[in-house]
Amino acid sequence: MHDNPALAAGRFGATDPHGVARTLLHLATDPPGHYPHCAQTIALLAAAGAEVNAPCTGPFPETPLHWAASSNDTEALDALLDAGADMEAPGGVVDGGTPLADAIGFGQWQAARHLIERGARTTLAQAAAVGLRRRILECLPDAAPPSQEELNAGFWHACHGGQYVVAVYLHGHGVDVNWRPSWDNLTPLDAARRSHATDVVQWLRSLGARPAEDLGPHRPGVGRRAAVEQVE
Repeated sequence: MHDNPALAAGRFGATDPHGVARTLLHLATDPPGHYPHCAQTIALLAAAGAEVNAPCTGPFPETPLHWAASSNDTEALDALLDAGADMEAPGGVVDGGTPLADAIGFGQWQAARHLIERGARTTLAQAAAVGLRRRILECLPDAAPPSQEELNAGFWHACHGGQYVVAVYLHGHGVDVNWRPSWDNLTPLDAARRSHATDVVQWLRSLGARPAEDLGPHRPGVGRRAAVEQVE
């Protein structure tokens, strides 16, 4: 860095077939993350002039914080946030959302809760995924209730997060137990099964919930795992 300070702000991988060019901070947080001395590396790069909020190029303009969140790497998260990273930055694989959206989408629960503890804003769906009951109540005011789509998304995320009590509560507000999101061809039952949430799975089956394979065609956007494969 002392011999070539321009490296801190440089981009690498411009010849990638998907047009993805990463910064050194992206390389320091590249999934699976948890690299030795990552906090010191991030602090060094930031001090040398690396832009902590620089998005990578390509189909998903994620910041290094998105990558750290997707890797469940709380040490990297703290180092980036301490260096001024924007936890509300858009561009994530999951619906173009924030680092929190990526953490929840990939089931990286430690990173998700860590971001919330550090002040990340939550939607109804995100609050449902991690079981923030007070926040869920705040999202369900009598004067301006959420849309049907928001309720369905909240229910799906509660099942994805294995949040049985939250799922039961949202079900009482009238949700589609077989709703599938735009980014994934999974029903709430599928999501709960993938997360090994046995109690949620049994309850959903008692309601007559069905897996996606039993339903008609669904054309979601690029799925989370498929999206990641595209840029690797």
